[in-house]
Amino acid sequence: MTRRREFLAAALAAAAPAQRKPNLIFLLADDQRWDTLGCMGNPIIQTPNVDRLARGGVIFDNNFVSTAICMTSRACFFTGLLEPSHGISDFSKPFTPEQMAATYPALLRQAGYRTGFIGKYGVGAKLPVGAFDYFEAFPGQGKYFPGGGKEHLTGIQGDQALEFLNGCSKDQPFSLSVSFKAPHVQDEDPRQFLYDPADEALYRDVTMPVPETASERHFRMLPEFLQDSEGRKRWGLQFATPEMYQRSVKGYYRLITEVDRQVGRLVTALEKRGDLDRTIIVYTGDNGYFLGEHGLSHKWYLYEESIRTPLVIWDPRLPKKLRGQRRKEMALNIDIAPTLLRAAGLEPPPGMQGRDLAPLLRGRSAGWRREWFYSHLFQHPKIPRSEGIRDTRFSYIRWIGQNPLYEELFDHTADPHNVSNLAGKAEHETTLNRLRGRWQAWRDRLAGWRPDRRWSDPAM
Repeated sequence: MTRRREFLAAALAAAAPAQRKPNLIFLLADDQRWDTLGCMGNPIIQTPNVDRLARGGVIFDNNFVSTAICMTSRACFFTGLLEPSHGISDFSKPFTPEQMAATYPALLRQAGYRTGFIGKYGVGAKLPVGAFDYFEAFPGQGKYFPGGGKEHLTGIQGDQALEFLNGCSKDQPFSLSVSFKAPHVQDEDPRQFLYDPADEALYRDVTMPVPETASERHFRMLPEFLQDSEGRKRWGLQFATPEMYQRSVKGYYRLITEVDRQVGRLVTALEKRGDLDRTIIVYTGDNGYFLGEHGLSHKWYLYEESIRTPLVIWDPRLPKKLRGQRRKEMALNIDIAPTLLRAAGLEPPPGMQGRDLAPLLRGRSAGWRREWFYSHLFQHPKIPRSEGIRDTRFSYIRWIGQNPLYEELFDHTADPHNVSNLAGKAEHETTLNRLRGRWQAWRDRLAGWRPDRRWSDPAM
């Protein structure tokens, strides 16, 4: 009798239809820092649609990028690898065929997903051919008004996302990646933040607060090579006067609200299709952005404003008691690829260095990372190269191109704005030496990385 029950149970299991894999949507804003969402506590910015996803999903309060520049960070998202392992440190270098085959979109497509990519591709000077089922991408930085037309790029990308959905079958899971240009500046345009003119009245009557560290005194506290850097040059284009500051920040906020509007269109379309409850949505940014802090603009450096980005994950599979939670653990851009692959029931490649965020979504945190490795190796005469370690309390920055070597140490718990450099102070020598050792341990481990060997962080 027992054997018969076992046989029937096995037969029923075999006859039951396989559970459909979830749809996956990855939404990436360009240069959006962590505190520019309503759900992140910003009382001014209007982002009701991402806020809605946050209420029904999970917010990561401590999400970071392991390199704060677009092409390298995007390579991290695609591959789940740190910069020294994927080697994308300039704008011209593409993925090798082997690297492309190991990206999350390629692996999902191989597993039967319909894949789409929209927007700023970001890796290499040329676009890949035949890598996606739906591909509406552009190389380089792109234009907010393509072809000199009147339609804003952010809205165009929203239209393309809906076009992709309309081409999807109910019988095939899909993976859509939308890489917005917004809120990145239009570099060659003196207006910089080119929002849709229809949003001119948005934030018009608001006075944007100026950060405490956006002062001449804090700028003079920087090392000389940062005072004479690209970050300071671009500050002069955006924040050099109070009037410029108000205009720039309002433009930056308008661009983010325009992205949020497209998120709303996408969610509404998913609801109408009956797909929202079987679609995982990830929203984040490719790096942070200085809004005048330290007298700087843009990103690049291992300071909080530059490396910290929003991360909201909507996962309809979560029970209601786990929705709306906030996680304090440190998440990284390299975690997105393994998270999406595991959600699809796939095993990430053994050499992938990111970690699946699903345990945190489900309320667990045992064994999570306590530190991570930062690098910025892009060669530019006015953007100094750096590496470092950020752990749960300290940030260690090693400016590797300076002779003699220059180091910074910040206690970001006591000094969240990275004002007081503790390197060279006798009372912090033990901490400095410890983090130097951690930096070396990561360098050694990364030097031995191979794609066919299972990765483990030096701290594990």
